[in-house]
Amino acid sequence: MHIKKGAWIGAGASILPGVTIGKYAIVGAGAIVTKDVGDYEVAVGVSAKVVKTLDKDKFEE
Repeated sequence: MHIKKGAWIGAGASILPGVTIGKYAIVGAGAIVTKDVGDYEVAVGVSAKVVKTLDKDKFEE
């Protein structure tokens, strides 16, 4: 598992081995993440699916 800068992981979320959570990505509470979540993406559910991509211009580097 690799979690990049600024990523937010909700309570009770499970991230399987080998999965990468991208920069400033959000994983919803209780999600089970089986695949990589890209930079600025929001993933929720069981098994987690990307539901939104955040505007990267709103984040400071």
